[in-house]
Amino acid sequence: MKKVHTVIFLTLLSLFCQAFMEAKHISPNEIIGIYWSPKKDAKIEIYLKGQQYFGKFIWLATPRKDTKNPAKELQNRDVLGLELLTKFSYNDGVYSGGEIYDPETGKTYACKMNLEGDKLKVRGYIGISLFGRTEYFERIK
Repeated sequence: MKKVHTVIFLTLLSLFCQAFMEAKHISPNEIIGIYWSPKKDAKIEIYLKGQQYFGKFIWLATPRKDTKNPAKELQNRDVLGLELLTKFSYNDGVYSGGEIYDPETGKTYACKMNLEGDKLKVRGYIGISLFGRTEYFERIK
C-alpha cells in the first residue's frame, strides 16, 4: 500500500512540475497584443520596438490631455497615443526593467509584468516591488 501512495505522489508531483515548467516557458512575443485597462476605459497596445516592449494608449473612452504631467511643456499633449509602458525586457516569463506612467497622477513608477492566461499582471512600484500596486489588463481577443 505504501508503494502505491508513493507512486501516486510521485506521479502527481511530476505532473505539477511539468505544468509549472510549461507555464514559465512562454514565447517572449506572446505579450504583444491589445488589452483593456483595469477600468475598461482605455485600450493599450503592447508592441516590440527594437529589443524591448512598450505599450501605448490606442483608444480612450474620454479623450483628454496629459494635464497632470509634472513637465509643463507636456501637459498639453494628448493621452491618446501616449506610451505608458516603456523599455521592458523579457527574462524567464517576466517582463521587467521598464516603467509605467500614470496619466491620472502624472507619476512614473518602476514596473514589471507577466502573463497569466489572457490577463497581463502589471505591478508598478517605488524602489522594490514590495512597495507597489498590481493591476490586471485583460487581453482583447
